[in-house]
Amino acid sequence: MTPLQRYLAEEIAADHADGLLTRREALRRLGLLGLGATAAAALLAACASTGTEITDSAPSPTAPPTPPGSAAALPTAPVTFTGPGGAPLQAAWAAAPQPRGGVLVVHENKGLTDHIRSVAGRFAGAGYSALAVDLLSARGGTAAFTDPAAATAELSRIPQDQLVADLRAGLDELQRRVAGKKLGVTGFCFGGGLTWLLLASGPSQPAAATPFYGPFPDNGDLSASEAAVLGVYAAADARVNASRPAAEAALARSGNPHQIFTAPDADHAFFNDTGQRYNATAATEAWRRVLDWYGTYLG
Repeated sequence: MTPLQRYLAEEIAADHADGLLTRREALRRLGLLGLGATAAAALLAACASTGTEITDSAPSPTAPPTPPGSAAALPTAPVTFTGPGGAPLQAAWAAAPQPRGGVLVVHENKGLTDHIRSVAGRFAGAGYSALAVDLLSARGGTAAFTDPAAATAELSRIPQDQLVADLRAGLDELQRRVAGKKLGVTGFCFGGGLTWLLLASGPSQPAAATPFYGPFPDNGDLSASEAAVLGVYAAADARVNASRPAAEAALARSGNPHQIFTAPDADHAFFNDTGQRYNATAATEAWRRVLDWYGTYLG
């Protein structure tokens, strides 16, 4: 199992332990990732919590308050551009009228969802043209998957080098669309981990980055990156927080401007207003800090 697959499997197990997935659904999703029944059951047991286990279906989330930045959000449009090796990449594009810079938005493990499109639109409304690449483009795009768990499983099978190459192509396209402007990268969960991977993959365009609760890669080296990094974490997210010291050490060695924000009383995925861990207070504060960060390092 690759580090990426391990992360996704642990995320499913954590969702079960927190009562967000039934055991049956967690086992189904782990099976889609390629885990056998014995290995899947062992992982669920290892991640078991003292919380109440649901036995039928997860409760429907209540309607959250207006998400931060959404009041000024601009619409997104589907676009296609040339990716690595000439293959087309799908994306959502949100254009700021007079962009101060550009932001590449890296989606979670469900693919390019309406939530991620909305985040791109919020950045555009704040003055930063945004591009959200669909990392399932080579598999027909996120829309080709009616089962979100199948989309997650398919993402787990894409080599990390390919994912990073697609993100680099996205940066090239974004730079073309906001010529002469500085670029940032914001990713969430799975996308937060890919943001760290992108920064550790060698020289690239980003002048700033704001990874949200993403796992830091094993032996990650940020010395070739010039990005000013705001790392966003959640106090209750023990699984991802375990790699935070490595991220902090790598940031310190890089010599680049950096800051860590840990949202109190918040858990993994607290920024996703369509999810059950959404925390409006934490999301609002994180959004304010991200815009301040980009205001300082993108313009």
